[in-house]
Amino acid sequence: MELFGTDGVRGKAGDKLDAMTAMKLAMAAGIYFREESVNNKIIVGKDTRRSGYMIENAIVSGLTAIGYNVIQIGPMPTPAIAFLTEDMRCDAGIMISASHNPFYDNGVKFFDKKGNKLNTLVEKDIETTYFNDELIKKNQKTGLEIGTSKRIDDVIGRYIVHIKNSFPKDMTLNGIRIVIDTANGAAYKVAPTIFKELGAEVFVINNEPNGSNINQSCGALHPEALSQEVIKVRADIGFALDGDADRLVVVDEKGQSIDGDKLLGALAVFLKEEDKLKNSAISATVMSNQALEDFLAKRDIALYRCDVGDKNVLEVMQNRGLNFGGEQSGHIILSDYAKTGDALASALQAIAYVIKSGKKTSEAFDIFEPYPQILENIPINTKKPFDMIEGYDEYMQTLHDKGIRSLVRYSGTENLLRVLLEGEDTQILRKEMDDLKIFLTRALSD
Repeated sequence: MELFGTDGVRGKAGDKLDAMTAMKLAMAAGIYFREESVNNKIIVGKDTRRSGYMIENAIVSGLTAIGYNVIQIGPMPTPAIAFLTEDMRCDAGIMISASHNPFYDNGVKFFDKKGNKLNTLVEKDIETTYFNDELIKKNQKTGLEIGTSKRIDDVIGRYIVHIKNSFPKDMTLNGIRIVIDTANGAAYKVAPTIFKELGAEVFVINNEPNGSNINQSCGALHPEALSQEVIKVRADIGFALDGDADRLVVVDEKGQSIDGDKLLGALAVFLKEEDKLKNSAISATVMSNQALEDFLAKRDIALYRCDVGDKNVLEVMQNRGLNFGGEQSGHIILSDYAKTGDALASALQAIAYVIKSGKKTSEAFDIFEPYPQILENIPINTKKPFDMIEGYDEYMQTLHDKGIRSLVRYSGTENLLRVLLEGEDTQILRKEMDDLKIFLTRALSD
């Protein structure tokens, strides 16, 4: 598709995603949501990027032009928009955010009336309408049919109560010292409030957004500052969020980041012990380490893999009746509490697990040793389908027979081939990677 990517529409604000694009996109989405409209309301939230003002106003203009009433709630986490869309009985929800990208990017994510991200077929439908100028013009309203817009500032309380209810009722955070890095992003207000109200002693860093410092050398992509602060204040645990708070990195009391697969494994076991893991299985992507799968298998927990993207994780969860899944990168979905990755709900489950274990954070998450991995990006001239590369399947089978797990995929935005090899011996992996690079480079040099 020309507009939609793996997670909504995303690009450089004012360039790929300018005001006209945002307005027209809102119109196209509104036309789609109109087909099953119940309350004629759409909720719109955003993160803390300066370009959010431009895109928000453009989206409001587009939606009101086709007759929708818009509720603007300002900076809020992406999972909050998913929750509030359903909780406030809206026809749809829109989040303006480029997640972990730099401030000069921005994006638009859509949620249906149940708070679910849209599937690819729906996105294609909206994109088709976007390019149909006649249809968009036909749906524009006049007179009293033009929609209205109002800003509501008190919905933050609904989300806070909702997330607090995900924390075990028989536990308290009294006596727990926590550092939170909000990445100067959408959760800069809500995150500290939740942990303080549950009794924790909270230290907050990177919570002064200015429109250009979101994700800048902080948050989930750069947890170094969090690590230093955890050590400095002798905290029990640290949490780093990304710009829209759907991604979490956990830091232990020693200032070390917890491996994402270890976090998934620990929470899966914790949920099973609490009799809260549906069908004794989880969903994770092809990027998760084989050691995670082996660890879970020994505890009678199945792992179902999917392509990269939290939307794909959720699809597997829905198809198999699961309530837990996530990505190695920190997108964790606890569908009993959230319809998408929610860093705050995940953080509360992580600290609940640590408290119940009776161990320090570093000990509680030391549950297995990941197998060695090598990941490389290989420049290529052409993106030929893998089934058209002579000898490709045989080569991959040879790696499998040697006990090496492989993942080969094209970059969606660059002429690069992303190659992951995983096994028990780093030296063997290095040699196999060198040989595989030669094979693939030759095959894709035309």
